Amino acid sequence: MGKMNLLLDTHIFLWWLFDDVRLPTQIRAAISLPTNQIFVSAASVWEIATKYRLGKLPEATQVAENVSFWIEKAGFQPLAISTEHAQMAGAWQLPHRDPFDRMLAAQAKVEGLCLASVDRELARFPIDIINN
Repeated sequence: MGKMNLLLDTHIFLWWLFDDVRLPTQIRAAISLPTNQIFVSAASVWEIATKYRLGKLPEATQVAENVSFWIEKAGFQPLAISTEHAQMAGAWQLPHRDPFDRMLAAQAKVEGLCLASVDRELARFPIDIINN
């Protein structure tokens, strides 16, 4: 596996932090490789805070209360949302309703990143994806 810059889907980021057994071996290996730069989107921060507020992530209290701290602690880079990302996410003619996923796909495309996700729906987007 060569050098790869990864954008983590929200669940992949959480599974990494919690050392969850659902994190696929190939994704775990790619995240662990010191030569790879790993990014976590502001969209994931927004998604974690939203889901936590709605009671959908009760196990993630510490993370949800300061996601930026956990991104830094993991040695990852935060990725801000730009107007170019927003334009692509909104304009893409693909039938995917989740605004967080649309943003992650757009960011991966615009920034030339490989998206790490097990969400099969994201494979519809014309992006590089690692999903196992």
